[in-house]
Amino acid sequence: QHRPFVLPTVSRLSPSPASPTLSAPPMADPALHPETQPNQTKTLKQIAVDYSPDACNHQPESDSIIITFDHRGGARWRSTTRFHFGTFGAQIQCPKGNTSGLNYNLYLSSLEGDKSQDEIDFEFLGKDKTIVQTNYYTAGTGNRELVHDLGFDCSDGFHDYVIKWGPDMIEWLIDGKMVRREKKKDGEGFPERPMFLYASVWDASYIDEGRWTGPYVGCDAPYVCHYKDVRVPAGTAESDDSCGC
Repeated sequence: QHRPFVLPTVSRLSPSPASPTLSAPPMADPALHPETQPNQTKTLKQIAVDYSPDACNHQPESDSIIITFDHRGGARWRSTTRFHFGTFGAQIQCPKGNTSGLNYNLYLSSLEGDKSQDEIDFEFLGKDKTIVQTNYYTAGTGNRELVHDLGFDCSDGFHDYVIKWGPDMIEWLIDGKMVRREKKKDGEGFPERPMFLYASVWDASYIDEGRWTGPYVGCDAPYVCHYKDVRVPAGTAESDDSCGC
């Protein structure tokens, strides 16, 4: 796994909605309802934190989520429901200073820690803040990594990162420019399970003897990763019955 899995001690960082009723109509799935606009999004107003809630600050009134990595480690937040296809995005300002060893990210996963998960990633590798890695997994199988030159330092300001996921295509966009497109191929797996939107900051320096994200230095801690204008698909939410949120 690319990230440490911690059994969720879930913290809600915004007021809980009214309990859903069994009679509530299902949300539209664009794969089944062509009239649903695949690019239509809504602001993510509620999150759950899987670990270290004290290191995650959610301000729903300003659509801001801040993860701080320090002596406590980092944190991981996610949407409280899964989504089945659609457009996901956020404005992200990555941590400043020497972030060698850290991984900070925005990604989709059917369930973090599940060995058979589907997943679609943006991952920043702390050793070099001018690159980002994209990847996707099907039934737990990845090895589809590509590294992209950003043309800027990801900590210098906010930039927009978007994942467009459909039944037969994935697109990754940065500041409105598509940097990668993958199409479903006959006989090959493709992400198809409903997925949460996740983000985390964690120390990945132990992976591949530090060659992936670099050795952890920590001289500029605390490290702050700022997410704002987080968007999820409008109209494709799936109920979350598996993780007790």
